[in-house]
Amino acid sequence: MRLMDKVCVITGGASGIGKAAALLFASEGARVAACDLSDEGLKELAIEGDGLAGAIDTYKLNVTDRDAVAKTIREIMDKYGQIDVLVNNAGIIKDALLPKMTEEQWDAVINVNLKGVFNMTQAVAPYMREKGKGSIINTSSVVGLWGNPGQSNYSATKAGVIAMAKTWAKELSHKGAQIRVNAVCPGFVMTPILETVPEKILDMMKAKTMLGRIGKPEEIAKVYLFLASDDSSYITGQVIVADGGLVM
Repeated sequence: MRLMDKVCVITGGASGIGKAAALLFASEGARVAACDLSDEGLKELAIEGDGLAGAIDTYKLNVTDRDAVAKTIREIMDKYGQIDVLVNNAGIIKDALLPKMTEEQWDAVINVNLKGVFNMTQAVAPYMREKGKGSIINTSSVVGLWGNPGQSNYSATKAGVIAMAKTWAKELSHKGAQIRVNAVCPGFVMTPILETVPEKILDMMKAKTMLGRIGKPEEIAKVYLFLASDDSSYITGQVIVADGGLVM
């Protein structure tokens, strides 16, 4: 059990990669606090997670609400007395080409994907510093490395969470603290967003990928597991690309 007795907070934990990570972490013995806005998704997660080696608690949370974030983190600390892992996975898209992107589209994506990551980490970091140990994982994207037409807002946030990961890796390791911060950049992964994409577009995505297929959420979750576990105890400030050879 690679996460036995660890307490792991996962945002966006009710669907896609976040859900896969919550189930995988719990199967490895973790006590998972899965945070999401979807009541239905959280209920389904709780049912699927029942009987695993660890446990999954669900919390309805809007990561853009600083007061709600602080309250939820306090509740988790009151229950478990520690937070060992934070996976900043919550994210949204509102795509449009530059001339047509509205202020609402820009602000919504910035608030969830960038400010939400800041809010969660700022709330959790003091407890990790108290303990002197922890792992923080920021979900980025290959778009954050290379850009993508129609995603000015999304690519800006995904580049931003890489920069924050590198900054926090330096800040939080101050005075020898074993707090590690890394970013993961998935490529095309079959999340609920891609499930709505026409088959013709999916075929084009596959053709651009060296492995010739769309990734599975469980494959990215395994990267998270590595970074959450002590197997990666000497890895911090890094960007791990998991894209099947999309960008080479």
